[in-house]
Amino acid sequence: MEPEKPKLPNEAIELYNDFIHGEISRRAFIEGIQRLAIGGLAAATVIDALMPNYAFGQQVAPTDNRIRASCEYVSSPQGNGMIKGYLVRPFSADTREATPAKLPGILVVHENRGLNPHIEDIARRLALANFMAFAPDGLTSLGGYPGDDYKGGLMFNKIDKSKMFEDMVAAALWLRARSDCTGKIGVTGFCYGGSVCNQLAVRLGPDLAAAAPFYGAPPPAEDIPKIKAAILVHQGALDRRLAPTWPAYDKELTAAGVPHEGYVYPNAVHGFNCDATPERYNKTAADLAWQRTIDWFNRYDRS
Repeated sequence: MEPEKPKLPNEAIELYNDFIHGEISRRAFIEGIQRLAIGGLAAATVIDALMPNYAFGQQVAPTDNRIRASCEYVSSPQGNGMIKGYLVRPFSADTREATPAKLPGILVVHENRGLNPHIEDIARRLALANFMAFAPDGLTSLGGYPGDDYKGGLMFNKIDKSKMFEDMVAAALWLRARSDCTGKIGVTGFCYGGSVCNQLAVRLGPDLAAAAPFYGAPPPAEDIPKIKAAILVHQGALDRRLAPTWPAYDKELTAAGVPHEGYVYPNAVHGFNCDATPERYNKTAADLAWQRTIDWFNRYDRS
């Protein structure tokens, strides 16, 4: 049975989160881990334990015969010109009839490192839940995710975030307009992607059916009345930066008459859903949040 709490002290998890969000340098991260002197473990051992292991976290292989995946390019004239993404559909949807079955679409927005293997795996999981999922790569204008999260984070910080957001808008509208989509779309995302979920809900209004942000920042209060999508918020109780934002967001969504639910998961840190980072992963919280997300999209994206 998975432990409810990270095996390393929360201070180590916080250092890792500060590092991957660009708030401290790589050197400061290493020095901070060295100062913790966790249980006599060498700093290198602790750092290795904190780094992502995408093979460990993979639930659906890219070669799984239950899915069809492709690389797609979307025009983004208001953004960086073009954005590349990973499109996944269930194999059964494209073989039962002469023409592809129309499915509701889900945009999957990555964290601040680009389209890494974990986010691609999330898209494949959604395809197995009978959605068509599109995961765009915000690093496209610099050549795309480089195969390394640290390098991806450095690239992420070089890109104009307003243009990157326009890339995400273009990706969402492209997905909605596809002939094999029902015309109803939702969005889920993590950290940066969670914030984008909330921003897209404001920007797209009735063109977005549902959003399920994981540990994302809420939009400005004055923009919340523009939201027409059903909002499902996931936060980790140990996330000191973002968990405290939920009560005010809940109040504003209620005042705006937006269908919504929100959950703050006990013993869960920022990044608790990512099974590729075992020291942050909380299986109990992640499984419950995922089932709630699928149920949410089935409720609001299929009706």
